[in-house]
Amino acid sequence: MRSILFQKRLAVTIGLLLILASCSGQQEEESESVSKHETEHEVMAENLSIPWSIVKDGEDFYLTERTGGIVEIKDGKQAEKKVNLSKPLASQPEAGFMGLVLHPDFSDNQQAFAYYTYNDEDGTPYNRVVVLQRSEAAWDETDVLLDRIPSGAQYHHGGRLKIGPDGKLYITTGDATKEEKAQELSFLGGKILRVNLDGSIPEDNPFRNSPVYSYGQRNPQGLAWNDEGKLYGTEHGPNGYDEVNLLEAGKNYGWPEITGDETAEGMVSPLAHSGEPSWAPSGADFWKDKLVFAALGGQSVKLFDPATREITTLIEGFGRIRDVLVDGDTLYFVSNNTDGRGIPKENDDKLYEVDLGSLTLEE
Repeated sequence: MRSILFQKRLAVTIGLLLILASCSGQQEEESESVSKHETEHEVMAENLSIPWSIVKDGEDFYLTERTGGIVEIKDGKQAEKKVNLSKPLASQPEAGFMGLVLHPDFSDNQQAFAYYTYNDEDGTPYNRVVVLQRSEAAWDETDVLLDRIPSGAQYHHGGRLKIGPDGKLYITTGDATKEEKAQELSFLGGKILRVNLDGSIPEDNPFRNSPVYSYGQRNPQGLAWNDEGKLYGTEHGPNGYDEVNLLEAGKNYGWPEITGDETAEGMVSPLAHSGEPSWAPSGADFWKDKLVFAALGGQSVKLFDPATREITTLIEGFGRIRDVLVDGDTLYFVSNNTDGRGIPKENDDKLYEVDLGSLTLEE
């Protein structure tokens, strides 16, 4: 599938950098061998303001901007729509308008779910999950599904929304810099949450009358299911030691008790971790049987093979990457160079398209 927004194709150098990860869980070591391949990419949108999520409906795209807008790409045309929220959007670092996922019946009801940070009447920041209704003029908040999710004022908001194969809404939440509370089931931060699309608690959730699906997480930002229905997630670690996890109901993923290769009874260690330096992983999706995920600090798109636990740097050279979306053999990703931590290039930030079938990975 090819967008018609930009007909000009630009050749770029894509670095494929293999990181070896042993099955014993030892820290990955980057290979010195880097294979360079010429491939083509297409710019589908540009001049985005701190883009966060990519969602797609047919040939149409919807991108959230952390500053509060939704950019729509329809028939090759880019337009920004106003989002009317019932609470003032917070502007602290890492806060703002983040996760977005379309209702399964979006084509008929024009509804979506969104995650944003707001300041309460007394100035206290919280995160919430809401229902948005789209019209030709704007997107309007119409309902609140989950409120007062802890916010760290500065950092660790989580923010990713996905609807699973089971039809439930999954939500990633950061620990709000309250590390020890990630282990407390009554604290909604540092968790993966799971609710019905009306905000009610599923009867088969692992903890009675609780939206908590898994806990002991620091700042998870990526969720993706493989063809077998297994859920994988990416998570920011402390000063490196970012994680890729197989997420299962009721499991404790250890933060802040264990990181990296550390183990503890009743806690799950990651399938792979970055060691040092950090990947700062964000949005994720599956391509065939491999996990594709965005890396902010790593300034790349990475590929994780669950069978071998190998990490490959699939694409680099575009700066900080916030989210990815895979459609067949086509990869879409957004740069995040305008977030205050990157170095913006001309007309940043951008939505890119790459043909994954044109990339060749060395064994």
